[in-house]
Amino acid sequence: MKHHVAFVIMPPTQKELAKLAGVSSGTVSNVISGSTKVSERARQKVLEAIKVLNYQPNLIARSLRTNRTRTLGIVIPDITIPFFPKIIRGAECAARERGYFLIVLDSEGSPDRESDMIALLRAQRVEGMLLVTASGEELTPERWSAFTSSFPVVCLDRLPVDITIDSVCVDDGGAAEMAISHLIGLGHTQIAAITGPLTLRNEQERLRGYRQALLKAGLPFQRSLIWSGSFEQEEVARLCQNGMLRASTRPSALFATNGVTGLAALRSLYSVGLSTPKDFSFITFDEITAEDFFRPGITSVVQPTFDMGYRAVEVLLDRIENGDSAARAKVRLPATITVRESSSTPVSTTAGKEPHRRAPIERLRAKKRTIDSRQ
Repeated sequence: MKHHVAFVIMPPTQKELAKLAGVSSGTVSNVISGSTKVSERARQKVLEAIKVLNYQPNLIARSLRTNRTRTLGIVIPDITIPFFPKIIRGAECAARERGYFLIVLDSEGSPDRESDMIALLRAQRVEGMLLVTASGEELTPERWSAFTSSFPVVCLDRLPVDITIDSVCVDDGGAAEMAISHLIGLGHTQIAAITGPLTLRNEQERLRGYRQALLKAGLPFQRSLIWSGSFEQEEVARLCQNGMLRASTRPSALFATNGVTGLAALRSLYSVGLSTPKDFSFITFDEITAEDFFRPGITSVVQPTFDMGYRAVEVLLDRIENGDSAARAKVRLPATITVRESSSTPVSTTAGKEPHRRAPIERLRAKKRTIDSRQ
């Protein structure tokens, strides 16, 4: 009868790391925790020993001993929107450089799930959190203080209203003003804006920038050209098609205040036979990543997404280290505009060319009704 003996391979200890690296156990501990600076030569020796022995630190034991987990959390509303993974990449890079891990959670746009995600992160003993709010209206000061009391939080992109908090975002109003000024400079005077939910502060700021650009150009603000919607494709399609198929007040240009709305707007207008820039000029906030699908290319307001995530972690770690003594950080990063073929001079004012003969409104409406009946 054969007896099988099981051998258990014990993980390497810090003492074994120290012996292999030729340094003290205290130096190994300082390199792993990042709590005390060591010489670059000693640090490289320890890192090489970690690689050779495949050392994995016991994070649970270390957090119980030091009351530090060296983990951060980030809650975003929809990880399928390309804008947010870019922010996460910047945040993860900054966290890694400072010796922290980043836990990513998706609230799926639900305020209730957002609360659950925040509670989960606190239960996991993360040291601080980045938050892109699911919605602006449910996040009252009372609710905010209930789940963030004595807990460092930095808000990104969508900022809560009437709450003093560390925050990082672009200059939304200035970026939108830049986009509308570009269209005005091309000769457009009838510019529609299709927005996301105006309960969100960034959407409000972008609409403010739209109005500011009109004011500076001496153009009237027309409420009929503000198509306030949601992130639902069906609603965006209805608003855009109704607005662009009206013969009397049809705008010559359209500005989408976010990438999700912009993508839905283009798809819906293409589906009824309209195209850009032949029938209307178009600019969207955020890059539409499927640029190969859209010809001509889409003019976009580009946010520094990686930098937003990176700076947010820097602000968060400063708050963790300094506590509530420091003033609240208010970081506003500049956006840029990438001009492509979708924005051009209005058809009726293009110098040296015959005005383009647009498809009859009745035919486009009939095509829209046919498409709607098939859905």
